[in-house]
Amino acid sequence: MTLRRRPALRALPVLVGLGAALLASLGACRERDARPLSRAERAAIADSIVQQVTRAYDLGASDAPARMMSLYPTSGGVVSAAGGRVTTSRDTLAANVRAFWENVGRNMREPRWVWESMRVDVLAPNAAIMTATYRVEHRTPAGQPHVIGGAWTAAFERRAGRWVIVHEHLSDVPPYHPSTLPPPDSSAAADPHASHGGG
Repeated sequence: MTLRRRPALRALPVLVGLGAALLASLGACRERDARPLSRAERAAIADSIVQQVTRAYDLGASDAPARMMSLYPTSGGVVSAAGGRVTTSRDTLAANVRAFWENVGRNMREPRWVWESMRVDVLAPNAAIMTATYRVEHRTPAGQPHVIGGAWTAAFERRAGRWVIVHEHLSDVPPYHPSTLPPPDSSAAADPHASHGGG
């Protein structure tokens, strides 16, 4: 009597081979992710983040709130610390951005966002930290020159092929004193990020 091999048993060597190939592939991915990034790779990631942030804060372009929010994930939480408060909801962050723009941003005349410094430290293929200082030069509705500014640290994560901010902290520049700032007096300056809890 001849025993026939069951179909499942006949397929066993193929399945074992596929499993081994999959494990080898995963191992190779881990090795690629674990290897140090080259200087060129780090520079390319940093440049991509700088360009993304700069575009989002181009005050001469349209729909500023949407562009600012393009730096964050489309769903889920975002930890944002600013003005002595912490928010963790993307929806709250988006509402604060809109409120800032309606109450402050729209009142700026001839606004110009100036990046005084921007440093991007690439930690891994999918993680980077940006630390920047900025000022926003503009005129008040009455036509008086005015400046606001601050410092911003943001943790970026690469998700679905794009870099998004998942954690951030913003600090205001102390109110300008008339004796330390060329005319006009900007003592009423406040960090716009403090109003919306996010960059």
